[in-house]
Amino acid sequence: MPIPYSALSHLECARCGAEHDATRVQGLCSCGSPLLARYDTERVAAQVSRDQIAARPPDLWRYHELLPVSAAGRVVSLGEGMTPLLPMRALGKALGVPGLLMKDESLIPTGTFKARGAAVGVSRAAELGVRGVAMATNGNAGAAWAAYAARAGMRSLIVMPADAPEITYAECSAAGAEVYLTDGVIGDAARIVAAAVPDRAGYQDVSTLKEPYRIEGKKTMGVEIAEQLGWRLPSVIVYPTGGGVGIIGIYKALRELAELGWISGELPRLVAVQASGCAPIVAAFASGAAHSEPWPDPHTAAFGIRVPKALGDFLVLDAVYATGGIAVAVDDDSLLADQREVAHLEGSLICPEGAACVTAVRQLRESGWLSEHDEVVILNTGTGLKYPQTLGPAVRTWWPG
Repeated sequence: MPIPYSALSHLECARCGAEHDATRVQGLCSCGSPLLARYDTERVAAQVSRDQIAARPPDLWRYHELLPVSAAGRVVSLGEGMTPLLPMRALGKALGVPGLLMKDESLIPTGTFKARGAAVGVSRAAELGVRGVAMATNGNAGAAWAAYAARAGMRSLIVMPADAPEITYAECSAAGAEVYLTDGVIGDAARIVAAAVPDRAGYQDVSTLKEPYRIEGKKTMGVEIAEQLGWRLPSVIVYPTGGGVGIIGIYKALRELAELGWISGELPRLVAVQASGCAPIVAAFASGAAHSEPWPDPHTAAFGIRVPKALGDFLVLDAVYATGGIAVAVDDDSLLADQREVAHLEGSLICPEGAACVTAVRQLRESGWLSEHDEVVILNTGTGLKYPQTLGPAVRTWWPG
């Protein structure tokens, strides 16, 4: 019997293991934890090969058996996925890591990796009959979900902190979203959304990890890295971590690929990078804890990772511990300096969150945790054009005469 477009079988609670029906709209488990999509990987392994994948169009939907949407006609797409994996020779030389690579998500629709989660999340929500999506955001996720909701003909309600990047508010508004600002941080926005959704028929709260499918879109970064390296794995993957969905998704992807037999050997060591002004995962890792504590007075120029308490913190820590990885905090002055350094050495204007990964590599190489022989992949999660304020005022020079 031919394999269906998606091999999705059920949803499983990440904490208690309870199974949930994947054919219905689902939020959190009754225990309050996120749900994870599970697939019939045995059937996929028997009927799908890596060569077949290679012959498909270069977008994230080439991995559709491991995604939750049931048919190609249900896909809501803006052409997302298969971003470049760039050798960073000059930067790698400067950092003492010649095998440095950068997965560059700045080229994806809406300019950040958030488009991956939005594409899959909106596609599945629309398929299940959701008529409107509502979410709290630090900016970029809201912009992505608003865009894909518009593409799907759905409504969207977006709430973000008042100091979120201005462009993200403008993006939401342009896409027709109902968008609001609030004082405080993303958790304050999440409480507003949670209170508003019950009074809006057909809406689903799709805030970070409150629905199961954002992870599925973001996990494709991990699948792409493996495929782009010829189905082998790097030594280390370095990821900027706020809500943690990206690093959780990459770890999930690598485990699924191992189940399929498409990769072998040890998984890469995963590095969770946070800003020193908001580092709950780093603090938890340093104490060997299984979950984090809320971070007081969170602040950082890398706005996308300003998350004082992540719902999926235990999943981030699981991924780091299980792979022999580490959690690292970097300060704003250093990451902003490295943002400029990357532009100068490599011509790529990366986002401050991506720059935090560069600073982390610098620190880990200096400490000896990384060696010159390691092949290291850093994730640049978006374009620096979203954050013009991080570059400082430009000194404009007139041609003499």
